[in-house]
Amino acid sequence: MEARKPRLAVWKFASCDGCQLSLLDCEDELLAIAGAIDIAYFPEATRGEVKGVYDLSLVEGSVTTAHDVERIHEVRRRSKTLITIGACATSGGIQALRNFADVREYISIVYAHPEYIHTLETSTAISEHVPVDFELRGCPINKGQLVDVVSAFLAGRRPNTQAHSVCIQCKLKGNVCVMVAKATPCLGPVTHEGCGALCPSYDRGCYGCFGPKETPNAPSLSGWFARMGMDSKGLGRIYRTFNANAEPFRKESERHDAQDRKG
Repeated sequence: MEARKPRLAVWKFASCDGCQLSLLDCEDELLAIAGAIDIAYFPEATRGEVKGVYDLSLVEGSVTTAHDVERIHEVRRRSKTLITIGACATSGGIQALRNFADVREYISIVYAHPEYIHTLETSTAISEHVPVDFELRGCPINKGQLVDVVSAFLAGRRPNTQAHSVCIQCKLKGNVCVMVAKATPCLGPVTHEGCGALCPSYDRGCYGCFGPKETPNAPSLSGWFARMGMDSKGLGRIYRTFNANAEPFRKESERHDAQDRKG
């Protein structure tokens, strides 16, 4: 009797679908994955659904509604291993900018009939609601890292995702440092690797798409930005992009917001 393949489910919460598309973009690798795993629930790719408990769940998107809160608990109950993929799922995503503002004011500006909008005041990471077994960062995720995460699950090992900063990737590629050579503000020293130092490779500063690396020293980097001429308003904004609600970035932006209000 042939052994049952592990069941994979791919879930979507508040997001742009970009990380799910990264999985579909694996192409040749996806065929190998499909041969080793039973894709049991993946609305982006198929209408079919195998109901029940899933061995591995990949979760994209943040929690932004009361329904999301109920649903992520249901996903957790049905998942033996739960891995979050992307900036939305790991930190709340770009939609977490609402966490720093009055969401009701936003709704009244954007929607013609705000009375139909039912949303939470915040956008939060999946790990703020249920236990998560592994977080894969990025906006969007690196498909090579995603393949490794799925392979690691099948092999029963930890994913081989490095924890160092974008600066290491720049050094490995032989890039000239944009901060040192061109005085361009760059979040690379505090940002998790994964993009291949994409922006610095084109002489642009890192935007922090992969979120904070382990033990980032954002206050020290802010000091360098200030010496390059960035004011407190700019310092508050530079950390508020795709990972604005990731704790090290959130705390640093709030610190500069407070300084800006003091004048």
